[in-house]
Amino acid sequence: QVQLVESGGGLVQAGGSLRLSCAASGSISSFNVMGWYRQAPGKQRELVAVITRGGITNYAASVKGRVLISRDNTKNTVYLQMNSLKPEDTAVYYCNLKPPGSGYWGQGTQVTVSS
Repeated sequence: QVQLVESGGGLVQAGGSLRLSCAASGSISSFNVMGWYRQAPGKQRELVAVITRGGITNYAASVKGRVLISRDNTKNTVYLQMNSLKPEDTAVYYCNLKPPGSGYWGQGTQVTVSS
């Protein structure tokens, strides 16, 4: 089974930017919809952004206008460009399919936004 490995998180000040990457150990071209999810402390995991195989995107209202999801099927990688970060964006970010497959959850990458 393909494994997904997230990277690119870190500590950033409010208003800053980060680019997250999700590298797959195998081909993602057969995955119709992939997404980025996040889980903040004490909260349920939520869907942040999705992208179809054809490049159609959709975003949660809380991040719309501030983030951009993209995918490179040749590199088997999905990206999340995050701009104008807010403290409420602090969470562990994961990538997965949509709907998510239980076997695809990785370790995630921590994003911490200081005020």
